[in-house]
Amino acid sequence: MKILGNKLISECTEYDFKQELERKKISHWLKSVSAYANSEGGALYYGVDNDGNVTGLANPQSDSDFISQKINAHLDPVPDWTLTPGEDEQGHKVLEVLVKPGQFTPYYLVLDGSRQAYVRSGNESVVASSRELLKLVLKGTNSSWDALPSRETIEKHSFKMLAHEYHERTQQAWDDKYPVSWGLVQEDGTLTNGGLLFSDNCEVYQSRVFCTHWNGLTKTDAINDAEYSGNLLYLLKMMRGFIKSNTAKRWFKLPDYRLNFPEYADRAILECCVNHLIHRDMTEVGSEVHVDIYDDRIEFYSPGGMFDGTRIQDRDILKVPSKRRNPIIADVFTQLDYMEKRGSGFQKITELTSELRLFKEDRMPKFESDASSFFTTVYSVLYGRSEEDFQRIIDQESTPKAENTTQKAEGTTQKTTPKTEKTTQKPVSDTAQKLLDLLTEDPYLTRQDMAPLLNLTPDGVKYHLTRLQKLGYLLRIEGRKSGRWKVLVKK
Repeated sequence: MKILGNKLISECTEYDFKQELERKKISHWLKSVSAYANSEGGALYYGVDNDGNVTGLANPQSDSDFISQKINAHLDPVPDWTLTPGEDEQGHKVLEVLVKPGQFTPYYLVLDGSRQAYVRSGNESVVASSRELLKLVLKGTNSSWDALPSRETIEKHSFKMLAHEYHERTQQAWDDKYPVSWGLVQEDGTLTNGGLLFSDNCEVYQSRVFCTHWNGLTKTDAINDAEYSGNLLYLLKMMRGFIKSNTAKRWFKLPDYRLNFPEYADRAILECCVNHLIHRDMTEVGSEVHVDIYDDRIEFYSPGGMFDGTRIQDRDILKVPSKRRNPIIADVFTQLDYMEKRGSGFQKITELTSELRLFKEDRMPKFESDASSFFTTVYSVLYGRSEEDFQRIIDQESTPKAENTTQKAEGTTQKTTPKTEKTTQKPVSDTAQKLLDLLTEDPYLTRQDMAPLLNLTPDGVKYHLTRLQKLGYLLRIEGRKSGRWKVLVKK
């Protein structure tokens, strides 16, 4: 609490100013105590008008005793709160009731024969809806929606798609014990909600994605649209397929090969899809994930804001810790190598996009959230670019031709010509071109990733990688394990 002159400056994002303590209508302010404890905390200031001007209290000690008595008597459980007195330069007394975010939600107001939990809606404290109450119960029991048992048993369900995806991405054999160890199936054979979302015949109503390709920059006329429902792996596949078929790719013909200019970083798009499927609020049944493609951008939407209640636009995305609304779902995607446990998705999306040729700072991805929504926007690096822009990149990045150099040794002049592998170079093979195309779209692909896509063994991929590096078409950056590939411009 800060008082400058006779003006009180709140240090909380949620607060209420009150000129005096309401002793006959205690529900008016006890609702706020419940709501603050059930959300991200807040403060009540007594002796302050609505404009923040300090007016003072006649008997602050009596008010303090009354506030303490009523909070302890009517809140269940009693939240963590503090009461701090203060005064301005004229000696006007104020009281700050600071309520901290609760760990044992929901915090109920028990009064006049009723027992209700409150949450903040704008600048008001309102009764929690059934969905909000469920979220509070899950938070207070340190549980999650995806860990709750469903009404389905394993006898009616299978995980063939999950088993196939696991083998394809890890090259390891599937073990029938995984669904239990991953929290998809309980010991008695009951599927959890998370298990239902990965089962082959998933019937979770809110497990849906709506995709739309719009004509222009606004939601006017739709060029193409699709609605998908099913398990999360199916939704991920359909989302990526829709985006690929509705976004552009430019290419430039060089003497020996074709250089592609993708509109979006494929791995960044994958991160967006995975993030919005994993972190959406599954308790909100009447909403779904949306993908909207415009001429200059793709917007991803999912119900549910930041799990900790903050707004992502107010945070440094490089310092956002990993807090998972759906830990079981997140862990399965981690097992499939679709995400990392340390929670670096925001950083990866921005870094992968910024590595694209033709990227400019005005095309930096944007993240926005509020209490009930999360948006990710990635911008096309091709939108508005001219042929001169493409030619400029080709000219700037072209591998320079070998030139004769002059060396002096002991007063003599000697010309030396660098050796080259061949004086004439054949165009790269179809397989090598496909490899270059893959690494242009996703420079972080491994040999194991590319092998099935090229119909080769990992050793076969290694052969082409080695040869393309020797011939100057490909460069490895930042090491063997954590680095990436760069397709070079070679005229």
